[in-house]
Amino acid sequence: MSGASGPGQDDPSETSSKRTLLCFDGSDDAVNAIAVASELLSSRTATLLTVWEPAASWGPYDPATALTGGVSRLAAKELGLDEIASDLARATMEHGIELARKAGYEVTGEIGSGKPWQAICGHAKKLDAPLIVLGARGLSRGQSILLGGVSAAVLAHAKRPVLVIRQPQGSAGQ
Repeated sequence: MSGASGPGQDDPSETSSKRTLLCFDGSDDAVNAIAVASELLSSRTATLLTVWEPAASWGPYDPATALTGGVSRLAAKELGLDEIASDLARATMEHGIELARKAGYEVTGEIGSGKPWQAICGHAKKLDAPLIVLGARGLSRGQSILLGGVSAAVLAHAKRPVLVIRQPQGSAGQ
């Protein structure tokens, strides 16, 4: 976007070589985000990212694992939880790619691991993505404090534009 003017020049997803980063966790919110983004953005090239969280990254400070984090980490290897989570992430990514293609994207898929917001920001930086697109679950402040909000963390830490798409009230997932 070097000094040229014309329609769509303000669209951060519009470049010839850069790909929008579509974040997909399989939720209704993520499905909706892909559909809405395809209507809003002129760019049709994207990388779809699905992130899974290895048991080793579960910290005792994480509200969801505060009581079971240590035991879960010990049992994870024995039970093959990381392999199961990785396989599930791959299946989720493949489903997201299918949805993105139906929405008109030329899309590739990638799997990330670690804390979701960190993996998203890291992949966006690695790809030099002009835009990150993700769905929001619409958590209340209390729920976000207890459960953590990936979209809020990405907004706070991404060094690039972020488009957070919420489902209309009364839709599935609300």
